[in-house]
Amino acid sequence: MLHGTLWLLLLLPLRLPGTQSHRGATSPRQEAEEQSPWPGVQRLQEQLKTVGSLSRRYWASFSCTVWPDHCEDQEAPTPPLDWSLPLWGRRALDSFTKWFCRFQDCCNSGGDCRITNNFTGLESDLRLRLHGQHLASKLVLRAVRGYLETPEVHKALALSFHGWSGTGKNFVARMLAANLYRDGMRSDCVKMFISTFHFPHSKHVDMYKEELRWQMQETRLRCHQSMFIFDEAEKLHPGLLELLGPHLEPRVPKAQGVEPPRPFFLFLSNLGGSIISEKVLSLLKAGWSREEITMQHLETPLQAEIMQSADSGFGSSRLVKENLIDFFVPFLPLEYYHVWLCVRDAFLSQELPYTEEALDEIAKMMTYVPEEERRFSSQGCKSISQRINLFLP
Repeated sequence: MLHGTLWLLLLLPLRLPGTQSHRGATSPRQEAEEQSPWPGVQRLQEQLKTVGSLSRRYWASFSCTVWPDHCEDQEAPTPPLDWSLPLWGRRALDSFTKWFCRFQDCCNSGGDCRITNNFTGLESDLRLRLHGQHLASKLVLRAVRGYLETPEVHKALALSFHGWSGTGKNFVARMLAANLYRDGMRSDCVKMFISTFHFPHSKHVDMYKEELRWQMQETRLRCHQSMFIFDEAEKLHPGLLELLGPHLEPRVPKAQGVEPPRPFFLFLSNLGGSIISEKVLSLLKAGWSREEITMQHLETPLQAEIMQSADSGFGSSRLVKENLIDFFVPFLPLEYYHVWLCVRDAFLSQELPYTEEALDEIAKMMTYVPEEERRFSSQGCKSISQRINLFLP
């Protein structure tokens, strides 16, 4: 039955003899065929010769997706000359695989093959790729690992990231997606919403609420471990924040033996960035090293700043007032050395050669505040990739 389905998918794009392509263009080869006594027959015969090969390629791709161990020791089938898997075919195959995985386990090891929960990779990424954020690294790893390793959970895990722009909030959210899900941010289980992009006009809030409700419901039906990321959370409309409340509340446990859903909610916000920077600067001036700063120094002033913010409804929402946020994660302002490391990473990620002089020069191009101290980068590590272009030959 499966082979029959794939053959049907393959035969659909074959055009009848004499018909034009969707662009209406006719190649010299097509003109010659149409002038022959049997227009298009030769082309149809050539396409039919490739169907068997294509069917094998679709089957190999499908089986490798559904049963990864099946193709570990096999060579990928060689494509026929001048032929590749059509884009529509790849999408059809992906859709068929997702449908198939709803009814049958796609991983030999059991479980949902879209979910990886690679704690080793997450710990490594946080340690090696995230610079200057010892508090966020430890807190995020501990919270996520504890949540996923707890046998029974009764609420969603809600993390709220706070700090200046460019300090790594979005970066960590993407790290989490990359290490918890096979397809990272492209996973069916991950949804990201940017307030000013997805919900720009307050007059349409009712429409936004319906769309958000539907997307969250669909995602949670597809995945028992889902992730929802809200960037620029301080700009979310109060109506949308109210909609999220029930999803973060503790819930009554279901029947014993039924795996409980494990949704993640990440809120990324610039709220509290100023108070974090003030506290860090005062501690550094008092002789503390950056690594000696703890959550005890920042947790209370950060939450107070969030709740007292007059420019945002986030702090006055029930998410904050009813303690539905599990952890407020502070992202510290970045110093010169951290920016220097970001510049180096940007060169490495693009496989470009660099010198220490170039790293120094780009890091020095950033604006540092306060003016009399020039200690913290006001943009964090943002816009570094654009500045690298100025040093390319």
